[in-house]
Amino acid sequence: MTLVTFIIPVRHQANSNDWPSLKRRLSQTIASISGQSNGDWRAVIIANEGADLPDLPPKFSVERVTFPPNQLFDLHSAEREQVYEAVRLDKGRRILTGMLSARNSRFFMIVDDDDFVSANVVEFAAENVDANGWKIDRGYLWSEGGRLLLHHNDFANYCGTSLIIRSDLYQLPATFEDADVDYIKSMLGSHVRIGKLLADQGHPLGSLPFRGAIYRVGHSGAHSKSTNLLRAYFLNSSVLRHPRQFLRNLSRLRLLGRDLRSEFFGTVQTDNA
Repeated sequence: MTLVTFIIPVRHQANSNDWPSLKRRLSQTIASISGQSNGDWRAVIIANEGADLPDLPPKFSVERVTFPPNQLFDLHSAEREQVYEAVRLDKGRRILTGMLSARNSRFFMIVDDDDFVSANVVEFAAENVDANGWKIDRGYLWSEGGRLLLHHNDFANYCGTSLIIRSDLYQLPATFEDADVDYIKSMLGSHVRIGKLLADQGHPLGSLPFRGAIYRVGHSGAHSKSTNLLRAYFLNSSVLRHPRQFLRNLSRLRLLGRDLRSEFFGTVQTDNA
């Protein structure tokens, strides 16, 4: 049995406005995961047939799917909740495909294809193998190419790369066809809903006791249309009207130094990481 399997769903190539940039960011996410201090892990990338992927190091595999492009992928294409539901379904069924290929894992961690994971995640899981799992309540935000990180203390409600969950709690179906749409969207496609669902079933998640992930914000390929750190937390008109909030945000900044690079960016460094 593998201790932790990282599940990385990749959108249909037709839903990307810049596939070379997506591929470059995915390479950086792969490098981040590869930096784990404990080697008892594997990673599964789920991508459509024909999608051009980076060369993969050991411990990574690919599950190819034939799902069509998500017609409601863009936040401006329909009402916001309709778009979110469509994304939950598309992302959830990719995640289900990956999990079904890795049933013999003790824990699953879903990782968005442009984020970064602490090198200490697998080691912590190894020390707590009987736990239900954890939410990453505390993480970092990072603007691509920047030299600063911002502490975020409600990370699990903000970023999809924020859950490490014991595999049996997902109650995976026997086959893909056995999964109903509500299960796919709520248990797999939504990082916000599953915590309450598990708590209601008597399996509450703990809080990871360290900052476990970095959410890359403000780049052109971000589906969430997130804003970069400077505009969102310092040049925002609301923040500028409240000096105390500005100062609080300033106190949350941290330099992306050697130790944090080593912990989150893995063995491969690029110009933007």
